[in-house]
Amino acid sequence: MSLFVKKLFYSAIFNSCLFVLLFIGIQNSSNKSKVDFLINETIELPISFLVGSSFILGSILGSFIDLNMNNK
Repeated sequence: MSLFVKKLFYSAIFNSCLFVLLFIGIQNSSNKSKVDFLINETIELPISFLVGSSFILGSILGSFIDLNMNNK
């Protein structure tokens, strides 16, 4: 298995676990807020879900960046 495929596989497993823990953690969250986009706004979602899902999305997108700093 190539290094890139292993990296994506481990990232998918790690972020899936974080997503499950996020849903378990927001069961009793009562603070809700809306996100305003340019066109529409979302329904009221718990603030912890908004923060956690943005962290997970950043982690997923960051796993696609290859920081190869070898000077050849």
